[in-house]
Amino acid sequence: MPKITVQPAGKSYEYTVGKTLLEILLAEKIFVDNPCNGKGVCGKCRVKVLEGNIPAICETERKLLKTEELEAGIRLSCLVRPEDDLEIELLGKERKHEVLTTGYIPDFTFDCDIEKRVIEIHKPTLSDQTPWEDQIKEQLRMDNISFSALQSATFAPGQVTVVLHNGEVIQVEEGDTSDSLYGVAIDIGTTTVVCALIDMHTGKELANASMINAQKHFGLDVLTRITYELEHPLDGVEKLRGAIVESINDMIQDICGQAGVLKEQIYEITVGANCTMMHMLLGIDATPIGRAPYAPMFVKSKDIPADSIGIHAAKGARLYCLPSVSAYIGADIVAGAYVCELEKEIGNVLFIDIGTNGEIVLSSHGKLLCCSCAAGPALEGMNISSGMRASEGAIEDVEITEEGVKLKVIGDEPPIGVCGSGILAVVKELLKSGLVRKDGAFIKKDKLEETDYRYPMIQLDGRKREFIMTESPEKLLITQGDVRQVQLAKGAILSGFIALLNKAGIQMEDLDKVMIAGQFGAHLPADSLTGTGILPQEVEDRLVYVGNSSKTGAYMALMSAKVKREMEELAHNMDYMELGATQGYERLFSDCLIFPDFSK
Repeated sequence: MPKITVQPAGKSYEYTVGKTLLEILLAEKIFVDNPCNGKGVCGKCRVKVLEGNIPAICETERKLLKTEELEAGIRLSCLVRPEDDLEIELLGKERKHEVLTTGYIPDFTFDCDIEKRVIEIHKPTLSDQTPWEDQIKEQLRMDNISFSALQSATFAPGQVTVVLHNGEVIQVEEGDTSDSLYGVAIDIGTTTVVCALIDMHTGKELANASMINAQKHFGLDVLTRITYELEHPLDGVEKLRGAIVESINDMIQDICGQAGVLKEQIYEITVGANCTMMHMLLGIDATPIGRAPYAPMFVKSKDIPADSIGIHAAKGARLYCLPSVSAYIGADIVAGAYVCELEKEIGNVLFIDIGTNGEIVLSSHGKLLCCSCAAGPALEGMNISSGMRASEGAIEDVEITEEGVKLKVIGDEPPIGVCGSGILAVVKELLKSGLVRKDGAFIKKDKLEETDYRYPMIQLDGRKREFIMTESPEKLLITQGDVRQVQLAKGAILSGFIALLNKAGIQMEDLDKVMIAGQFGAHLPADSLTGTGILPQEVEDRLVYVGNSSKTGAYMALMSAKVKREMEELAHNMDYMELGATQGYERLFSDCLIFPDFSK
């Protein structure tokens, strides 16, 4: 079989002819950035061919790669199908990613579904042959014990600790183990996963871990992952489930190691996630979410044995998945609405989680109306020519001054790309400096005097105008297409915002506050949100950042049976509004594409 040697590690891998280079590398768990899941549209999965014969450069590569890159042997791994021995060099490395793990927590009373009871089991005699099971039932005054508890238990006279879930025995442990009662709260985002170990006696968080969602190998957004399921009907669902479950098991091992806790002492795991991620976690077909009428397989909460999907914890551990509302208003948003106590608000409050999908909930005197708008991946740095995730080397803030372009880079490293907060910052600055008009078009360079400080910031690629963020260590540009991507995201979110207000008969000035949630929203200054027009200027002084409310909701559900029931009721009471079916929405969306006018 032919081999691929991968530098700089120098390891060689045998491969089967017929697969793309990207597929071969991902199968060996070698990191290659591939936001479009190998569709040949993002241009990010670049590798350098050092030795060996490969097929000729295709037209798509000529379009997505620069001439000097092609001359240096750089190719797109998703478009190359090697047939012989090959030596390549990886051009990107997996970088440390900033993940939000904290958030606002309201006051609530602990009332866990899981509890431990210590009882005494006597050794049977010829005159008293009371079975082990009956002794437990009698002392706990209960009718039955689950079959799985019987299967996993070992008979031992003396003290035993009975673990109960909603009054049902799920495990019996030798001796008094009542001091050890732990749970895990998890937020599964499309991009990142956060996992926290909780002492269920005290509610204290003992350790946490976070990582990039391992499903990134199958695409960076929900639609590309759904497409993967469609294109791989035999094993797509199982591969996506396996990827996220393996990540969770790794993080559980990590947090247990940090706190000196055994995974066998974890009895409940609660999960907040969007609807697609919840389907993929449970190994349930998510393809209906990707096509009209976008009806998911389920939205209600799920309470199942954790080991039924492969999560490693105590033998009888439970997995509780928070409820969703619809295909695009998931459990993460229900958690956020609950954490922010939107049903208890006496005024008008808007809750928004900004990401690939912008989910918005309007609370008008406690009545909840919600919608989801397809913002696209631009606000997370994807579909941007120099875009990347918010990791080391990413430009996160930009300022255009008469002295030049000032950049703030994550990790204080040389800039290698721009992340979501950076792309918003640069578009805001382009608007403020007058380099981009309110219709989203770059001004013509010949309209600027050569003495104008802005003149060298614009370059021409044929007739296309591009903004130069930096020339070093490599030239990073913002293209007209990049601005259009942000413009589409802005139009989607703002139109959803206004559509909800219109439906509820509320004016902008009637809003008391706007709550920003989620990983991405936490990194966005108010002036970037309002400066690009994603949110109206009028609400800038009413913004409140609530952090990772999905993880907080999972934590609260772990610590309280009452919270679980109230979240389920809340999800049922949230009215969903389909923007595409709203009268006049196309006109509203078109109006919302216009950027703020800084020339006034």
